[in-house]
Amino acid sequence: MRNRISQMLDSAAVFRFHRQRIREYGAGSPGALGWNPVGQQIRFKTLAQIGDLSHCSVLDVGCGYADLYPFLKQRFTEVQYQGIEHMPELLEVAKARYADAAGITLQLGDFLKVPLPLSDYVLASGALSYRNRDPHFVPQAIERLYGSCRRALGFNLLDWAPAGGGPLAAFDPAEIVAFCETLSPNVVLLNDYWKGDFTVLMYR
Repeated sequence: MRNRISQMLDSAAVFRFHRQRIREYGAGSPGALGWNPVGQQIRFKTLAQIGDLSHCSVLDVGCGYADLYPFLKQRFTEVQYQGIEHMPELLEVAKARYADAAGITLQLGDFLKVPLPLSDYVLASGALSYRNRDPHFVPQAIERLYGSCRRALGFNLLDWAPAGGGPLAAFDPAEIVAFCETLSPNVVLLNDYWKGDFTVLMYR
């Protein structure tokens, strides 16, 4: 019961954070997701180094407005994109934007609870960067997402907590990589592209 209440409180904090940012920056903007627009594109570019995503299925967890979809479509051929998002306000904008787009599926749900499709690549941009009362939250999330990929998992985290960052949390890259190496034979750390941010790529 206590774990369930803690999960609800953590989710409520994330929802409040994004709803406040929607009021400040407007629905559909990178700012509503907590991103600097330039930083968002740099993070996408870094995640895309995971491999040639052409003719592959990509699962984007915590997809927000599905901004990763047009980024990938511009760079790779015939990407089959599936996004899953826990917050209805964000997913509604994504569905409106891409209602007639090809190669995209959008789903409402908590990626830690709903069944995940087995995909060639799983990407998580910002989805794991929140404070959580459960100290095992991030390792459990990484393990679950890695279990849903055929080829590789890529995710980014913060290594410092920004002022006024609300529920955003910082993580130690060395600790994260050490855990990932217990699951994957090939782990790559990228941490020279944007201040305070690092990306981990885990291959099969």
